[in-house]
Amino acid sequence: QVQLVESGGGSVQAGGSLRLSCAASESIFGSGVAAWYRQAPGKERESIATISYSGSINYVESVKGRFTIYRDNAKKTVYLQMNSLKPEDTGVYYCNKLLMGSPRLQWGQGTQVTVSS
Repeated sequence: QVQLVESGGGSVQAGGSLRLSCAASESIFGSGVAAWYRQAPGKERESIATISYSGSINYVESVKGRFTIYRDNAKKTVYLQMNSLKPEDTGVYYCNKLLMGSPRLQWGQGTQVTVSS
């Protein structure tokens, strides 16, 4: 069973930046699609950024121009660079690997991001 560990969250003021990391126990991000999800308080998880093995990238409209998703050379870690953070970015951030558009791995613990105004 592949383990996923998210890290890098914290509390920042609006306009600040954070870089989140998603570390996998195996080199799994060289194939398929890796995704970052956000779960805002009281809401369900939603996919906000994806990157395929070929490098194709997609973002939800609300983070375009502010967030960047990328992989490391070993294909074991996926990052999410978050700039110009807004209070509405607050939530728990998770990563996963997708098959047919759906997450297929056990969810990690997530990493909390809190943005204050």
